[in-house]
Formats: sequence, C-alpha cells, structure tokens
Amino acid sequence: MTTIQKRWGEIMAEKENKITLTALVMMIFTTVFGFANSTVAFYLMGYASILFYLLAAVLFFIPFALMMAEYGAAVKSDDGSGMYQWLQVSVNAKFAFVGTFMWFASYIIWLVSTSAKVWIPFTTTFFGSDQTQKFALFGFNATQVIGILSCLWMILVTVVSIKGVKGIVRVTSLGGIAVTSLNAILLVVSGIILALNHGQLAQPFVHALHSPNPDYQAPVGLMSFAVFAIFAYGGLEVLGGMVDKTKNPEKTFPRGIMISAVIITLGYALGILCWGFSTNWDAVLSDPTTNMGNISYVMMKNLGYVLGQSLGLTTATSTTIGLWFARYTGLGMFLAYSGAFFTLTYSPLKTLILGTPKSLWPKKFTKLNKNGMPSYAMIVQCTVVIVIILLASFVTSDASAFYNILTLMANVSMTLPYLFLLYAFPKFKQNKAIHKPFEVYKSQTWTTIISWVVFVVVLGANIFTLIQPILEHGKIQSTIWMLVGPVVFGLLGWIWYEVRTRQTVKQ
Repeated sequence: MTTIQKRWGEIMAEKENKITLTALVMMIFTTVFGFANSTVAFYLMGYASILFYLLAAVLFFIPFALMMAEYGAAVKSDDGSGMYQWLQVSVNAKFAFVGTFMWFASYIIWLVSTSAKVWIPFTTTFFGSDQTQKFALFGFNATQVIGILSCLWMILVTVVSIKGVKGIVRVTSLGGIAVTSLNAILLVVSGIILALNHGQLAQPFVHALHSPNPDYQAPVGLMSFAVFAIFAYGGLEVLGGMVDKTKNPEKTFPRGIMISAVIITLGYALGILCWGFSTNWDAVLSDPTTNMGNISYVMMKNLGYVLGQSLGLTTATSTTIGLWFARYTGLGMFLAYSGAFFTLTYSPLKTLILGTPKSLWPKKFTKLNKNGMPSYAMIVQCTVVIVIILLASFVTSDASAFYNILTLMANVSMTLPYLFLLYAFPKFKQNKAIHKPFEVYKSQTWTTIISWVVFVVVLGANIFTLIQPILEHGKIQSTIWMLVGPVVFGLLGWIWYEVRTRQTVKQ
C-alpha cells in the first residue's frame, strides 16, 4: 500500500510539474518580448513599425516557433539547444557543425556589440544621459576609449564567470524586474499624458508606411527594417526543449504559440503607439547624438519631461523628472546587460563544446574546471572578442555610427542561424526514421512551402539590411562590417570541421 501511494504521489507530482497553457505563454513572452525593441522600432519607422511587427509574427514567429517545437519533441538533447542534433539528423554532420558554429558566433557578435553598449546605461545611471560620446581621453577618441573599456569589461566578466560566482543571479534578477517595470511605467505614464493633453499626440499619426526617419523612407529602407522586426521575436530556438515538459503538448503548444504571438504583437504595437503620445520624432530624435545604442534612454528621459510639462510643472522640475526616468532605465538596463553577459559568456560556448562531438575539439577546450566551466575555451573566446572590439573601435571615429554598425551586425548575425534550421526542416520531416511525437505540419508539400516562405523572408530581410547603406548613402564600410562576422565565422566553422575531421581519421 505504501509503495502504491508513493508511486501515485510521484505521478501526481509529475503532472503538477508539467507546464500549463498559462505558464507556457508567460515563458514564451518573457523569452521573446524586449522593452528596447519598441524604442528602436519607433526611432527607425515610427508608427509604420507596427505593421512590420504584425507581418513578422505571421510570416516568421508563428511558423518558426512551431518548427522548433517539432524539432525539440523529436530530437532531445541534455546539452543545450539541441541545434547540432537537429541539423545532423536532418542533413549531415558537417552542415550541423557549421550551422551550430554560426549560432555560437552570433553570440560572439552579441558580446562585441553589447560590451560597447553597456557603457551607455552605466553613464546614464549617473548623469541622466548618454555620456559615452564625450569619452575622448589620453589622445584616444570616444570610440577608441569605449573599445578599450569594452575589452576590460570582457576580461572582468570572463574572469568572474570562470570562477562560477553564483551571487550574480540575484543582481540579474533585479535587472529583470527593473526592465519589466519599464513597460508598466510606459503604459501608465503615457495614459496620463494622453488624458492630460486631451488626446493630442506628440507624433501625428500619418499613413501606415511612412517613416519619420529619413534613412527609412525609401523602399530599401522599409524592407531592411524587416530584420529588426524578425530580431524582435528572437530566441525561439530555445522553445523546442519545452515541448515534452508541456501538459497535453499536441493542443497546448500550438495554442500557446498563437496566444503568445497575439500578446507579444499587441504588446509591441501598444508600446510603439504609446511612444507617439510623448515623443515627436523631429523634436526629440533627430539629434545626431541619438543612435540605436542610447535611444531607450533618450525616449524615457523625454517621457519623464513630458509628464512634468503635462502636469503643469516648471521646466526645471520636468527636466529633473526626465533625468530620474533616464537614470532608472539606465540602472535597469545595466543590471540586465550584466546578467546576460555573465550567462552568455559561458552558456553558448558550453553548448557548442558539449553539444557537438568531442573529437572536433582539442582536449583543453572540452575540459571543465572545478566550477563546471570550460575555462580554457572561455579565455580563447575572450581573446577573440577583444580582437574584434579593437578592430571595430579603431576603424571608425564616429561613436554614433559605431553603435549603429554594432546593432546591425548583431541583428544580421543573430538571424542567419535561423536559415540553417529552416533549410533543414523539410528534410527533417522527410526522414521517416525519426520518431515525431509532436507534429503540426502534417503535409510534406505545405511543410516545404511554409519553410521556404519563412526562409525567403529572413534571407530577404538580411539582404536588404546589408545593401541599404550602399544604395542610400554609399557607405560600403557599414555593409562590410555587417558581413564580416557571419562570413568569417561561417568559413572558420567549415575549415575547423574539415581539419579536425581529418586529424581524427589519421588518429
């Protein structure tokens, strides 16, 4: 009787631990939704970005998320995202390694771009505005000083992460709470401003496809914005591992994806709309010092100022409110960036090394220290990031252009691995040897059509992003920098696989 009761208790606990529909929606929302996405969208496209976010949800988020769910249900992995295993069973080992290496490389680019951007919220916390463009020191210009500081930051994070310090989790959770609260502040304060101003918008609501930003008014600019919309729904590759943990997954998971898509899209649309209540593009965002690195702080500062003005307070008091809004945003974003840094310094690298065959790596790379960290590999990674930072920061003298290039570089790099997964999906479905306990795409014809439609959407968005600086401004340098990361790392992954495979055969 005791044994039966014990087993029944285990079964009940198992059931209770399964992810419900509500929990799944919350998990997807917190994984995908980003506060800064609405500010960047408004800066680049104004109200027109709402339509692009809607199209990105329909043409990318929903179909791609369901594909990741099928991958995750059929091919399980205890070593991370499972991307290598997904691609290997679908295509072959070489394709899988190059694709996984590109996925890992996208996080290298993220470390490069964010190591520079982290100083924006840091200075904003203390001064109420971005001061990084005034960092000229010891004969170095602002961009070069930022580059040097970014290198020091990368070294600090790597050293701390190698030691496996656990207390950082608490700091990161505070950052998460602060960033989440920014959405609530935006909605509440925007509502107050709209009511006090009797429904008058700071940014006039013009026709749907018109951008107030001169760089995004031409057709090429409009199309290149699509990569930002896709990037706003990023992080989907981690959803695959949730399928078998979901209660009644055949019904719950597709429903969760649909509900999440609606909530996230409405969240972005509402956020973008709210920014128009307080922010006039020409008056607030046209300043040359405003860029994609500091846009969130500029707009939050303005939100606080407009709130003060709407309440009938003095200019000085309104300015002070704006400064504190910016400082709070800076603190929250700095803590969030710090947390992400400590995680992403080791997590993607660990997934790459443990999730691919050990024969592809020197023994030093796969060896974990007493804290469970691949310390040698992390030091190599740190060196690579530092080299890229120094190259990027000492090539361009314009700090604002530097931040914009890094943002574009990160967007392109983060979305390219999706192409590997999309290309492989029809082949994955064709492989009858793979047991597929969870299937949404039952028709092979429709699977192929939908996969290629999403593939073309992602590829097209990246192509337009790459060619826009050349066609509109003749800035071939920006295009080169966006290509450098993906091309170099893609070739490096292919060469590494070939060399290591031959060495293994010889042994």
